[in-house]
Amino acid sequence: MNEQILNWVAVAAEGELPEGRVKTVTAGTKTLCLSHFEGKWAAMDNRCPHQGGPLGEGSIETGSDGKCWIRCPWHGWDFDPLTGAPPGGHEDSGQEVFPVKVEDGRILVGLEPEPDHVRTVTDAMAETMVNWGVKRVFGMVGHSNLGLSEAIRRRTVAGEMSYVGIRHEGAAAFAASAYGKLTGRPAACLAIAGPGATNLLTGLWDAKVDRSPVLALTGQVQTQVFGPGAFQDIDLKSAFQGVARFSQPVLAGSRHVELMTLACKTAIVERDVAHLILPDDVQTVSSDAPAGGPNGRIGGAAVIPAEEDVAAAAEMINAAKRPIFVMGHGAVEARGAVIDLAERLGAPVLTTFKGKGLIPDTHPNAAGVLGRSGTPIASWFMNEADLIIALGSSFANHTGIEPTKPIIQVDFERMQLGKFHPVALPIWGELSAFCTALLPRLVAAADRADQVSELVDRWRIWRAEKETRRSETRGRGVHSAALFQTLSELCPEDAIIAVDVGNNTYSFGRYFEPRGQRVLMSGYLGSIGFGFPAAMGAWAATQDFVEYAGRKVICISGDGGFGQYAMEVTTAVKYGMDITHVLLNNAELGKISKEQRAGDWPVWETSLVNPSFSAFARLCGGKGVKVTDANAFAAAFTDALRYPGPALVEVETDVELI
Repeated sequence: MNEQILNWVAVAAEGELPEGRVKTVTAGTKTLCLSHFEGKWAAMDNRCPHQGGPLGEGSIETGSDGKCWIRCPWHGWDFDPLTGAPPGGHEDSGQEVFPVKVEDGRILVGLEPEPDHVRTVTDAMAETMVNWGVKRVFGMVGHSNLGLSEAIRRRTVAGEMSYVGIRHEGAAAFAASAYGKLTGRPAACLAIAGPGATNLLTGLWDAKVDRSPVLALTGQVQTQVFGPGAFQDIDLKSAFQGVARFSQPVLAGSRHVELMTLACKTAIVERDVAHLILPDDVQTVSSDAPAGGPNGRIGGAAVIPAEEDVAAAAEMINAAKRPIFVMGHGAVEARGAVIDLAERLGAPVLTTFKGKGLIPDTHPNAAGVLGRSGTPIASWFMNEADLIIALGSSFANHTGIEPTKPIIQVDFERMQLGKFHPVALPIWGELSAFCTALLPRLVAAADRADQVSELVDRWRIWRAEKETRRSETRGRGVHSAALFQTLSELCPEDAIIAVDVGNNTYSFGRYFEPRGQRVLMSGYLGSIGFGFPAAMGAWAATQDFVEYAGRKVICISGDGGFGQYAMEVTTAVKYGMDITHVLLNNAELGKISKEQRAGDWPVWETSLVNPSFSAFARLCGGKGVKVTDANAFAAAFTDALRYPGPALVEVETDVELI
């Protein structure tokens, strides 16, 4: 080793390591075992050649031969403390050692200049992710994904990708799911083998059933220990078989770029989960394969409805006296065109719960949410309708679309048409194309009911009812009607609202009146704990896409849901996430208590012991404030909105007043 070209790096102070001890130190990107033995200093490669054990976490012990050796803490392999040589019998010739000198009380190690980076399989795959538009990765770096993590790190340093290190892999999957629901574009979630990978599954199922594009990247044990039951070795392909539309292992001889291309394409085109399994040893295999991308691999998405179907729809609609629209989340990109149709017809627009906010409740044609989490306005118009035009709705049993009435259903997925029961006119087509083709065919029927005036009356009745509920109190906390009335007035019109699952969700659906806000929820899975990780995903979208830049992110959850991923507040603090969190604390799994009572069951094991969540937020480094009176909420929420980081407003609510 030519000492004239060495880079001397200080790794420790002279008094830091006692005689006869070893420790792990870092010099640049090199991890070393530093030893202090017989008054001398030595530095050697920290990685034991057996299974990579950290020698710096071992000890200097006397062997049966009377000599002293550094003993690996994992499996007891021995090495000379000063030369790195083994006592014999090992497969390896010993550890690489590095020059050491002492200057001004500092221990310095001499390293040759680092060689140029050798491009790896995972470099090629990360570059392919960038080309496919993957801008964000949520995950946890760990021992079986370090090569892949390094490739992602290099893309973040280049400014092509951003990373959020979470505290639990489940939060990573929920954040990626919400990101896809909001933007229609995939984020990735990263985990290690074994438990890290299985922790992703709940959030990935949320993405799958709500048709959100997500890319799941899991490490795996080394290929040479597949199968026999090595540490953290589970059959990941089988584990992910149900949730992932595309799931493949990445082996040394695979077409690595092609696998990443197919994963990204599947997530985007199928709006589903795509999964790649990357064994530890494969991640650092060198590769000169060019990165892939979407050019020539993906076509247009428009599905034009058949002319005869559009004509039949126009005939049915023009003959109807009381037509209504039911707009589901699938209409998110066509909501403006749907509203144009409703205005032409003077017809009410009801939304599914997942579609809440697609039309502002302040719009003259808005009838609110239909179903269990909905309003009596929507239910009334459903009962009175003589024709239902269902657009982008999946006909969930919670929604309550009346199957005995004539229904025109439009969806770009043919399997969704008449999926649960026959409809009068199923139309395969993209919603914007359908609305564009239908609009000029509509006529103003003279005998059509004046449903817009009826909407005014129905809203007046419902708002008066809500006003009476606001004044109800049992002295046990704030009424949800009062809380969500204030939120309706103060939430910025362009806010993105992530809603958890529980009583808070039902109250939000019933009482909150959106004025243009975008709502994210765990729809078909209905998973408690979704809210705060989803808000993190929404915040990431505001950083990644100009169309969401500057929009406020608001989270609404109950104490039960927030408790599942509460430590992610530290993640939000770490990355400066501007999230305003309204937490309804009733010290109970209130939705379950309600279901127990409704089923004539005794209320059992639904009570919760909670900390002060506002104090917890402050301990994590964010803002926290507690509200016990409805009149104090407006000021607390307004102040939290102004805070430029994670802020939590804890509201004591009455479990009965929802």
